[in-house]
Amino acid sequence: MNEQTIDNSTLRLVGEQADILGLDCYVIGGWVRDLVLHRPSTDIDIVCVHREGDERPHIGILLAEAVAKRIGRGAHLSVFKTYGTAQVKRKELELEFVGARRESYRRDSRNPIVEDGTLQEDQNRRDFTINAMAICLNHDRYGEWLDPFGGMDDLERCIIRTPLAPDITFSDDPLRMMRAVRFATQLGFNLHPDTFDAIVRNAKRMEIITRERIAEELNKIMLSRRPSEGWLLLDKTGLLPLVMPELAALKGVEVKEGRGHKDVFLHTLKVLDNVAELQRANSEQSQMVNGKSSNDKYLWLRWAALLHDIGKPKTKVYDPQSGWTFRNHNFIGAKMIPRIFAKMKLPQNEKMDYVRKMVDLHMRPINLIEDTVTDSAVRRLLFEAGDDIDDLMLLCDADITSRNEEKVNRYHRNYQLVRQKMVELEERDRIRNFQPPVKGDEIMQLLHLEPCAVVGELKAAIKDAILDGVIPNEYEPAKAYMLQLAKEKGLC
Repeated sequence: MNEQTIDNSTLRLVGEQADILGLDCYVIGGWVRDLVLHRPSTDIDIVCVHREGDERPHIGILLAEAVAKRIGRGAHLSVFKTYGTAQVKRKELELEFVGARRESYRRDSRNPIVEDGTLQEDQNRRDFTINAMAICLNHDRYGEWLDPFGGMDDLERCIIRTPLAPDITFSDDPLRMMRAVRFATQLGFNLHPDTFDAIVRNAKRMEIITRERIAEELNKIMLSRRPSEGWLLLDKTGLLPLVMPELAALKGVEVKEGRGHKDVFLHTLKVLDNVAELQRANSEQSQMVNGKSSNDKYLWLRWAALLHDIGKPKTKVYDPQSGWTFRNHNFIGAKMIPRIFAKMKLPQNEKMDYVRKMVDLHMRPINLIEDTVTDSAVRRLLFEAGDDIDDLMLLCDADITSRNEEKVNRYHRNYQLVRQKMVELEERDRIRNFQPPVKGDEIMQLLHLEPCAVVGELKAAIKDAILDGVIPNEYEPAKAYMLQLAKEKGLC
């Protein structure tokens, strides 16, 4: 690595201000790692170090303020004095400033006791060797590489390894175990054997980590190229039952009378990877930048894939005639989603509703292709899925994991027939997200009714008649149909 490799105008500006203030200054961590890996990165961590005899407090904030002032317009400064840190945002870049520090931990908390420290002490506290590399930004040493733990070698060997003894690293801050799995998944790296074994030994320490922090790491795993690798690592290291016991319950195959079912856990991970692959194929609709999705559904459809069969353990029954069955597992699974999301501290809003709907409906297209594809059934699916119908069909495509190639091809052909029928009916009947053409207020006015259950029954009857193709999705036929029903009920 040489000076030209990091010829970044913003970093040079930071180094100039550090020289003016008499501080040693380094870029450290993820940006350095991604520089070597040629990965785009906009988050830059800057560490400042006191020179001998300098006892000024909050030197990270001091440098951030100087940098923001030097940049002038276009720089947004945020100061977090309690933590001795500051942030400067400039266009697409985010620079985080902090003074070098050393940390110590109490057994019952991952929140460290923080003191000013040297650069070496700051590197010692880093989670992994690939995140402990630093580059000097001061003018006289600009571009000087500091890699005390062999992070560059580990990058070349594709290894996740801790700078210090892994038992100490993971016991001090157990979240680092999740981060190890996440980095291995994101980068396609392997855990060093010592790192892996230490996670197994310290897995129970995850109990002191908040669910919010765990969910943050899980979301990053989910947005990786092959998210299954992260979940398999969580399983192998013993973290899975602690992180999501409902998923661990999917593991294994039960055999009765010589008949077994597929391993639902492995099937689920295959579906998850299939969704990720299909999303990449449709990347014009779902683009990712720096591991973040521009479309929330990019992430939440993956969660739906992970949870689509979550109800199977509760519905598993062996029938001597038909073998293993999981009847209504989609319905039971959908009912489990709010509790799982609440426990995991995942969003309790439309994102949860979306996942629940996908889990609930994921068997409907499959049932359609196994039965006769009727207009009525397709209309009802279009109505219930609404704008999420394309995501639902993508999930169903991903759910085809049979090793029987003929069966897979048959399912894909039948799905194409369902899609074609959807297009035809949508163009003709405008079913998606429709509301009955005759509103409740008009029903009450025409029939001289007060608000009552009958009004709802008439609206539901109009909706069903449209979905069943009895009447078109138009105002006049709907009104006439409602009046005929009302007459039959003696309401007019």
